[in-house]
Amino acid sequence: MANAMSGKLFLIAGALFGFCGVVFGAFGAHALKTKLSESMFLVFEVGVRYQMYHAVVLLVLGLLCLHFNQVWFSLSGWFFIFGTFIFSGSLYVLALSGIKIWGAVTPIGGLSLLAGWLLLIFSFCRN
Repeated sequence: MANAMSGKLFLIAGALFGFCGVVFGAFGAHALKTKLSESMFLVFEVGVRYQMYHAVVLLVLGLLCLHFNQVWFSLSGWFFIFGTFIFSGSLYVLALSGIKIWGAVTPIGGLSLLAGWLLLIFSFCRN
């Protein structure tokens, strides 16, 4: 039951992250390209890219949770959600505000994403 709930939530989060990633990517390409410095535009693009990667991962994890009763899949998904929010979100804020301290927040999200990947590896090894 818990894995089915996590599965549905990960499918929704993945679809939402994907939708927002397309919106943010279009916004960046059309509205920000001329307004941001080249380096800040690249920072924004990295946020979009990683958000899209992890949107797809969450969709796959959602399906895995629906079909397998593996708690490690759920744990991995939660780390991906938190990590994507912090990693990409901090890059968006950094690029749009220019406030450099946000660059110090980004590694927290990166570590969470890495933990999600390690938990996913662990999940596959345990199955």
